[in-house]
Amino acid sequence: MSGSSLDGLDIAFVSFEEIRGKWTFELRQQKCVAYSDEWKKRLKDAVNLNARDFMQLDHELGVWMGSAVKEFIENNALDHQVQLIVNHGHTVFHEPENGFTTQIGSGAAIAAINSINVIDQLRSLDVALGGQGAPLVPMGEKLLFPDYNCFLNIGGIANISFHKTDGVQAFDVTVANQALNYLAALNGSAYDKDGQCAASGHISTALLTGLNKLAYFGQPAPKSLANQFFTSSIQPLLDNAELSVADKLCTFTAHIAAQIAYAAGAALAESAAEQEKKILITGGGAHNRFLVQRIQAALAPHGIQADVAETAVIDYKEAIIMGLLGVLRWREENTVLENTGASRASIGGAVWIGQPY
Repeated sequence: MSGSSLDGLDIAFVSFEEIRGKWTFELRQQKCVAYSDEWKKRLKDAVNLNARDFMQLDHELGVWMGSAVKEFIENNALDHQVQLIVNHGHTVFHEPENGFTTQIGSGAAIAAINSINVIDQLRSLDVALGGQGAPLVPMGEKLLFPDYNCFLNIGGIANISFHKTDGVQAFDVTVANQALNYLAALNGSAYDKDGQCAASGHISTALLTGLNKLAYFGQPAPKSLANQFFTSSIQPLLDNAELSVADKLCTFTAHIAAQIAYAAGAALAESAAEQEKKILITGGGAHNRFLVQRIQAALAPHGIQADVAETAVIDYKEAIIMGLLGVLRWREENTVLENTGASRASIGGAVWIGQPY
């Protein structure tokens, strides 16, 4: 799994078991392989490449990913244990309104390097069916975490999903770590550890109002955000605000918490079931104590309890779920629910047969 925050490639070795429709999983080994500064730059600049150079980047990223997976398998003595590799890829373009989404990191290269079957392009069919291609995680949440009906993932982008008796509602809420890490970098830090800098700042009403007034936040679900939403809409507001970095971090943290509260409060307003009033928080942002505290405080008036997942699930939930989606694809079972706005649920993913027969 390679997310929009560009921290690295999450590799998870997971075993899944299904008994009479009930799924369980075991996360047996895991590692995050950090991107070098060069890779971060290349991936950030990918949107500006010509067609030939873009395809070259897709191949080279696939070779890098495939080599990282091969090293992971060798270092953990997993030879002959890995039956399938599932690659989400790195999203460069996500324009479902125009009928396409693009994740790079060649599945063919990964399959060739490892001689193991690979599944990738998990979003494409859903978009072709008129869906947003996002979020993908609700299927995995439904099958792997049955004790919760609500889920919040805080990565580069924060997304939320609600599992109700009449279906699933899921959508991207707002930019999260993309903005927080950008601001932390202005102080020479990769990220704001525990939200300490944000906690030392003050909320700017003007900046908070400007953020919350962006058109996306008034749109109904289903909806999703491209990585470029940060650079085109969020970053200019942050750059133009004459505030300290601490104040900007504090204000943006308040923005994230407010948008999550708006989304969860509206979705759960008519719910009386205690289970449906609990949200499980995962993703890198779950390590940000100040952010989590602000989210919990914003949800409390709605009677919603927000729980932080265990560390391994916080860091690798999306990689775990991508693995499950690959298993479902291999079994030719639905991988994407109707929550994306597509005309139907679908069995998404391209298959690359790396195993010699």
